[in-house]
Amino acid sequence: MSKLWKIVTLGVFSKTRRYDDIAPDEIFLDSSNLPQFDVYQFEGRMVKSIPRSSIYLLGGFFVIVVLVFLWRVSVLQIQDGATYAAQSENNRLSHTNIFSGRGSIFDKNKKMLVWNVPNDTHDFALRSYVATSGFAHVLGYIKYPQTDNSGNYYETEYVGNTGVEKTYNDILNGKNGLKIVETDALMDTMSESVIEPPINGEDITLTIDARVQEKLFELIKDLTFEKGFSSGSGIIMDVNTGEIITLVSYPEYDLNVLVEGIDEETIVGYSVDEKKPYFNRAISGRYTPGSIVKPFVALGALNEGVISPDKKILSTGSISIPNRWNPELNTVFNDWKAHGWVDVKDALAVSSNVYFYEVGGGFEDQSGIGIRNIEKYMRMFGIGEISNIDIPGEEEGVIPNPEWKEDNFDGEVWRVGDTYNTAIGQYGFQVTLVQMVRAVGAIATNGLLTTPHVGNREVETKKITEVGQQHFEVVKTGMRQAVTAGTAAGLNVPQVKVAAKTGTAEVGISKKNVNSWIVGFFPYDNPKYSFVIMMEKGPRDNTIGGLYVMRQLLDWMPTGAPEYLK
Repeated sequence: MSKLWKIVTLGVFSKTRRYDDIAPDEIFLDSSNLPQFDVYQFEGRMVKSIPRSSIYLLGGFFVIVVLVFLWRVSVLQIQDGATYAAQSENNRLSHTNIFSGRGSIFDKNKKMLVWNVPNDTHDFALRSYVATSGFAHVLGYIKYPQTDNSGNYYETEYVGNTGVEKTYNDILNGKNGLKIVETDALMDTMSESVIEPPINGEDITLTIDARVQEKLFELIKDLTFEKGFSSGSGIIMDVNTGEIITLVSYPEYDLNVLVEGIDEETIVGYSVDEKKPYFNRAISGRYTPGSIVKPFVALGALNEGVISPDKKILSTGSISIPNRWNPELNTVFNDWKAHGWVDVKDALAVSSNVYFYEVGGGFEDQSGIGIRNIEKYMRMFGIGEISNIDIPGEEEGVIPNPEWKEDNFDGEVWRVGDTYNTAIGQYGFQVTLVQMVRAVGAIATNGLLTTPHVGNREVETKKITEVGQQHFEVVKTGMRQAVTAGTAAGLNVPQVKVAAKTGTAEVGISKKNVNSWIVGFFPYDNPKYSFVIMMEKGPRDNTIGGLYVMRQLLDWMPTGAPEYLK
């Protein structure tokens, strides 16, 4: 006890000596106080040293980690060092497109219609189109190269959307170049090096004459407003080469508005406009032709021998055939007036319906060529079929026949009245303007059927040999007579001899509206150009239509484009 007291005494009174060892109350435990032992204060706990085996295991773990780290460093720095160095270099050096310049587009007289405008805010030049109206459906427009949200290009070329911009996209586009751009850690450009220069696209020259294009568009637009038509369209074509001098579709859209994409209100307005300004009526519109198909029925009738050039048929204003359900009643097929005795030339000149009813479907002692031959001769001249013009969006036509009627009228059979109506371009007959300008061109050249085109490309021509040359001359004489003393007398102008055929096609269930057609060619003695103009859905009682537009164009040509009248 004295020894313990000495220890305690030394611990209390000593001020100079400190014990960093275990205190006595941490060593000795009074066994009599064991039940009140406070385990939460760690009273009475004995300290136990860490086993050597644990130290060895922990040390071994750290050694393994260090060895793995050193092995990985050796792989990155020595074994794969060159590979990763190259990747690092590529991250610093990026490959970037150099956009090629898209080719310009000119009219036949080298007037620039489409060109490029550099912009500092884009990597590529912007497209600009002639501001004059009338060119939208011929030229078309483009879409620019596209970027994602990070600014990276996922579409690296211009894309032609419609018109010649689409047809000749590959020629106009050229080939993009490539450059290497060196950047620092902040992505600032340090240097650039061109490794593949761009190849600019080729310019193209169209067959379109901008002067005629602008004037025809203006005339069609003006008449649309003045006489209440819904729209209009027109084409003039070189009958020997198929070159399109003008191709107009009204209404149209503003090319610069579309390509800029800023005026969203106007762009949306185009889409909802009931007049459909995006619709190319010259190649995609299918219309009831009316009497403009009569020259082809006449060629078929002459070639099949059911009439001679001098054979006359009496038109009293109508013909009647027995009604199949009640023989005592007759079904009447009207002419637009009584023409008296007419031969084929007269019938073309005055547009006699009765004449073509009889030579088409037959009547009493007059044989007709029948619906199969009507279809045969129409298709022979490309009517109802694709012309392969180099503007996208062309549609086929419809030539009614027994199979067509069966499919569209719940299995009904074909009757002679259907042949009558088809022979004068009514019933389910539908054609496009480009088909008709091509077909009329084949009449003008005694059977040369060309492929219409607006770009300077190689095209196919076909000679129609199934029709006798003398029959072409008869029909051309009748079309000339229509101008000198018939329904197309408005084109009897002193500056050029014209041959033509008019057509007025009833449209709609109520027949309150008509499509007004004029087709023909000039000069008559040495044909060079065929033409077609169609004013769509005008009032039935209006007598001014497609012929009036063509007359105004011919009156303008002596000063505006005199070379076409020679």
